[in-house]
Amino acid sequence: MTGQRGTAGHEEPTPAQLRAATVRSLQGQFPGVRVWYGEATGSWWAMVPLRDGPRLIEAPTPQEIRDLILRARSLG
Repeated sequence: MTGQRGTAGHEEPTPAQLRAATVRSLQGQFPGVRVWYGEATGSWWAMVPLRDGPRLIEAPTPQEIRDLILRARSLG
């Protein structure tokens, strides 16, 4: 699937391409953490490995999932 035409003949990324890039970026920032966007829920999800076992977190935006990952890792 191709993006829509933007200015100067450049293709704009689709929402799915933007979400995939965001997932790659977040997983690059947090090795070992699995991040995904839930198409059915419209939420961002992450499985964060912690000392007491993995923790599943959910947030409405990429920034909020990033903040929750940081908070989960700091607690444990």
